[in-house]
Amino acid sequence: MSAENTETPTHVVVVGGGPGGYEAALVARSLGARVTLVERQGMGGAAVLTDVVPSKTLIATAEWMTIADRAPELGIRVPDQLDLTGDVSVSLATGNIPVVSPYLAASPTPGAAGTPEATRPASDLKHFVDLRAVNARVLALAGAQSADIRGRLEREGVEIVTGTGRLDGPGRVVVDVPGGGTRSLEADAVLLALGATPRTLPTAVPDGDRILTWTQVYNLTELPERLIVVGSGVTGAEFAGAYNALGADVVLVSSRDRVLPGEDEDAAELLEGVFRSRGMTVMSRSRAESAVRTDDGVAVTLADGRVVHGSHVLIAVGAVPSTEGLGLEEAGVRLSASGHVVVDKVSRTSVRGVYAAGDCTGVLPLASVAAMQGRIAMHHALGGGVSPLALGTVAANIFTAPEIATVGYSEERLKAQGSRYITTTLPLARNPRAKMLGMRDGFVKLFAHPEAGVVLGGVVVAPRASELIFPVTLAVQHRLTVDDVASAFTIYPSLSGSIAEAARVLDARVTPH
Repeated sequence: MSAENTETPTHVVVVGGGPGGYEAALVARSLGARVTLVERQGMGGAAVLTDVVPSKTLIATAEWMTIADRAPELGIRVPDQLDLTGDVSVSLATGNIPVVSPYLAASPTPGAAGTPEATRPASDLKHFVDLRAVNARVLALAGAQSADIRGRLEREGVEIVTGTGRLDGPGRVVVDVPGGGTRSLEADAVLLALGATPRTLPTAVPDGDRILTWTQVYNLTELPERLIVVGSGVTGAEFAGAYNALGADVVLVSSRDRVLPGEDEDAAELLEGVFRSRGMTVMSRSRAESAVRTDDGVAVTLADGRVVHGSHVLIAVGAVPSTEGLGLEEAGVRLSASGHVVVDKVSRTSVRGVYAAGDCTGVLPLASVAAMQGRIAMHHALGGGVSPLALGTVAANIFTAPEIATVGYSEERLKAQGSRYITTTLPLARNPRAKMLGMRDGFVKLFAHPEAGVVLGGVVVAPRASELIFPVTLAVQHRLTVDDVASAFTIYPSLSGSIAEAARVLDARVTPH
């Protein structure tokens, strides 16, 4: 179905303006197709407006407080004359952030080794955060990003239709437009980028005020006195860490043995230890059964009968695909038992000419994967060269403090499939650059084949691990050996030097053929 070989350009209709949708639209236009993109919320979809961009902006804001926590050991003191007992409000929206540590009392108490200790409790941090300004900035940045995406699409000639799109057979999309009425779009190819919405519990129905999903937290104007986070997966851990850093009293309720049960065990255990050391209450093996409003907050009842009281509760128990009521099954599109659109490695659904990308497919809930699925779909639909989706080299990051970045094979998978491998773990505290920056928590871990020396995967736990994982990603993507990585120059001092050092340790253990 090549747009270049027809007199009338192929018409591609994209339903959903998230990463999978808008990336697909841009590729289709570059290949000469006429493209119509249908979006009901705004360009960028939930990823930009209510999910990835807002949450990571909030986390980046909270990072300022985490950085301040390291101030004492760097020699930064709060001036004695600064009154920290009053109602102090700092507008992070305008960048008016004092170069002091809010964790310190006015007169730090020397520790046993002469090092000042942080004596101000974390809960006092709320006096330093203007959450109304924080959330205003978060939503403004999301809106600006959405506008940038819309501008790019319009410049490339993509027609944007506001409304809710649904399939009316395999080659037609019907759009319910705001204000009533419909518009019918005939399509040669359809790309479904429908996204997902927060999963809720029937016994903990969000009200947008005290019982919240992660899309509703940006309506808060004051920092929660005590935030209960139900769910210890990626979303729960990220929000728990962010609000803890901002100064809220946080209780993390986990039904599993530890936080981040699907991640590297060493990384998850380190992060849980960091959470506890910062005053967070982590309740392991504690399944939440319900959440209800009380006179002054919320009450979360656990499966064992215990009741946890707080001012707010955030429900972070996963997401469900937004595929219901859109005519998919009626058009012949096969859905999984969980409601996800079933696709192959080039994003094809069970219906010829209909493709899908992003969280609605359940392949891997990452914006980078959604975008790749969308690009692959359009290349396949319009006759371009295409390589099937390969998930083995996808890098992922958890935006906690410290961050956890991974790529390639995990240690759990290597063990499960009986693969032979060698591994090493280097604590971040040994890195000279980390010492200069006051970083103590984190490590670099690499996995390699014991004879070929090929890098199989890696884990980086560090501030900005999302930036540090890239050289490991390159190694996995291009099947570099630990010798290749070890022999490359690194800056001294630099955090990336630990990656090369880990490779040198493994290189010495590789057994030649």
